[in-house]
Amino acid sequence: MKLFDTNHTFFRPLWIRLLICVLTGGWAIFEFVAGSSFWGLMFLAFFALSVWGFFVDFRPRDDA
Repeated sequence: MKLFDTNHTFFRPLWIRLLICVLTGGWAIFEFVAGSSFWGLMFLAFFALSVWGFFVDFRPRDDA
């Protein structure tokens, strides 16, 4: 079961995939610096899932 469909055509542009990864990774760093390790781990997990889904296992659909 996927959290969200990473192969949707919305995620085809590289800049959208990079933006999502940068935002989740940056927010994880922010939470760790702020002292909230629980939320830091949550956003770190979202970052790991987005990197895996957008760059390792990415197969965009052709909705023609």
